[in-house]
Amino acid sequence: MNMTEKTYITDKGTIHYWTCETPEKDKPELVFLPGLTADHRLYEKQLEHFAGKYRIFVWDAPGHASSYPFEMTFNLEDKAKWLDEILELENFKEPVFIGQSMGGYLSQAYAQLFPDKMKGFISIDSAPLGKGYYRAWELWVLFRMEPVYLKYPWKLLLKQGSDGVATSDYGRSLMRSMMMTYDGDQPRYALLAGQGYRIVAEAISADLPYELKCPTQLICGTKDQAGYCKRYNKAWHKKTGLPITWIEGAGHNSNTDAPDEINKLISDFVEKLDASKP
Repeated sequence: MNMTEKTYITDKGTIHYWTCETPEKDKPELVFLPGLTADHRLYEKQLEHFAGKYRIFVWDAPGHASSYPFEMTFNLEDKAKWLDEILELENFKEPVFIGQSMGGYLSQAYAQLFPDKMKGFISIDSAPLGKGYYRAWELWVLFRMEPVYLKYPWKLLLKQGSDGVATSDYGRSLMRSMMMTYDGDQPRYALLAGQGYRIVAEAISADLPYELKCPTQLICGTKDQAGYCKRYNKAWHKKTGLPITWIEGAGHNSNTDAPDEINKLISDFVEKLDASKP
């Protein structure tokens, strides 16, 4: 696949990202946003499938993988603003956001800041940012995760971190390889994970509407064991009426456990959006 690596310099560090263009103009634009501690490789099955068909953007989020070193003093709103600056630079006019877990939270923060810029949103094993979905003790825990990751035995963390997010051999192997980026530097991993949970908790605690004005598709694996993701998605669907597709047998990284199914859902969603253009 013909992806071009680029960089964007911020006042806290340099963000690495990749784009793929198409020969034809006015093709749909897909913005792939990986989950916490994962990087652009999370979407390799999607990038292989869509490269050359649509315009594509994917990044290593600030502090992750190649987007390091990075000063970890930003919040979710800062992250959304940097993303917007890069998309403006790349001339993305009508982006469809595809956010897995943390990438889904970031998409909602982006929608709060730039409500008319997103053409569509696909949430993969993420959850709503609305405060009403969360119990007080759940937020309390999210604010305090860094010491947990710091004290956890690394080998056990590596096993549980990779086996716990996927049900397929491919998905587990991929997550393990992404986690191995931090092998030998557990404090970096703990800071990355802890800061990620904290900025999500801060965004939830801000009690903003996080209204999605664009067409949205929720996706969640039936074997998703990450926190209370399944409960949140059921409540999200029930409260908003947003369509939800359950991926049978898939874990938290359902796009790695059922890539063909996810790719078809993305294709159908994007083609329907494209067909509705005036």
